[in-house]
Amino acid sequence: MQYEVVLSPRARLEFHALSAYARAKVGDAIDRHLVHTPTEESKSRAKRLRDMRKPQYRLRIDDPRVYYAVEGVSAFVHAIVDKAHADA
Repeated sequence: MQYEVVLSPRARLEFHALSAYARAKVGDAIDRHLVHTPTEESKSRAKRLRDMRKPQYRLRIDDPRVYYAVEGVSAFVHAIVDKAHADA
């Protein structure tokens, strides 16, 4: 089953602000992970966030972090931020 990936206006701006190399890595990770298995967790890459309603998940792609929620057959990307700004 394939999920529809929807970027929020904020996430779209953050995606386009990335370097070309980072955009390619993030785009590839979104295509591989969010389209096919957005709710699957792993030890280091994908993680379900505790005590949060939205975003529900965090996907780590080297330095950038993608925060998203899954509803039905859609994965809604809320933010794409650098590791340094992710915990702030």
